[in-house]
Formats: sequence, C-alpha cells, structure tokens
Amino acid sequence: MFANFMPALRMLVIMTALTGVIYPLVVTGISKVAFPRASTGSLIVSDGKTLGSDLIGQPFDDPKYFWSRPSATSPQPYNGMASSGSNQGPRNPALADAVKDRIKALRDADPGNTAAVPVDLITASGSGLDPHISVAAAEYQLSRVAKARGLTAEQVRALVNANTETRTLGVLGEARVNVLKLNIALDHTAK
Repeated sequence: MFANFMPALRMLVIMTALTGVIYPLVVTGISKVAFPRASTGSLIVSDGKTLGSDLIGQPFDDPKYFWSRPSATSPQPYNGMASSGSNQGPRNPALADAVKDRIKALRDADPGNTAAVPVDLITASGSGLDPHISVAAAEYQLSRVAKARGLTAEQVRALVNANTETRTLGVLGEARVNVLKLNIALDHTAK
C-alpha cells in the first residue's frame, strides 16, 4: 500500500506547485506586462485618491451627476462579489414595479423632461455592474445636470462627447459613456 501512496503524494505536491503556484504567477506576470492597467483593476485615481474602477458602475443619485444604469446586485448596488442578473423576466411584476419606480425617480429629478426614458436608465445589465450608459441616456440627463451645476447644455454636452467611447474595434457594441469618468470630468470642470 505504501508503494501506491508515495507516487500519489508526489503527484499531489507536483500538481499543487504547478497549478497552484507556478501557473498563477506566470499568468499574473504576463497580464501585468501585457495589460498593466487592467491587471490591477483599471482603477481611476484623481488627486491621489482612488475613486473607483472604470469596469464597475457606481450609484449616483444627486441631480448634479449623471446617473448610472441600475444595478442588479444586492444587498448593496454594484457589488462585484454579487455580480449577476436579476433573473426577472419581462412579465415579472417586481420588474414592472422597479421600472415604474425608476421612471418616477428620473421624472421627479427633472420634471420638465418629457422625452422617452432610455431603457438602459431603467433596467440593469446582465452582470448588474455595467459602468456605462448609452449616449441617448447621457443626452436624456444632460439638461438636469446642466441646470444643477449652473452650466450650459453645450458645456455639458462637450464633456459627454469627450467621455464617449466608440465601438470596440470599430464594430463591437455601441458608443457608450463611462458614468464615473464623466462625473469626474464634471467635478474638475466645476473646480
């Protein structure tokens, strides 16, 4: 029996070292060289302070900021440890109620805005962490943010345009706006 045990123990030690230590170190080293920013979480640092990641959304509800797409994570929004969809289908009454509440919040924050509410402002993404909104969602919120900050619509639109990301590789997805980056640009403009 001991003759069978020793090769199994050696294999366990070798595979643990290979797959548990050597492989992760090699992959981490390659990622740090090939993708230095992404490998550390794509953190956004301003004035020496880490404000967040450009890969994970953040909640905003102050009228002077652009609001993010709703999060599907709980118990706290935009929790990377709880990333998942809500699993609420289009006929689910809970989803219908949540959408009505979100529309009401948007309308209450900007009563003069009678435009149709873009769907990405009232529904969560598949991961529940999306840091982006569509250009239409940014345009929908533009007048509210401009009024709250005492800026012209054109000043705010210029910031939206400066923070609009184009399609990935020119063909994948749609143009989108990273909400955190846009709100940081707004804060820097205010200074």
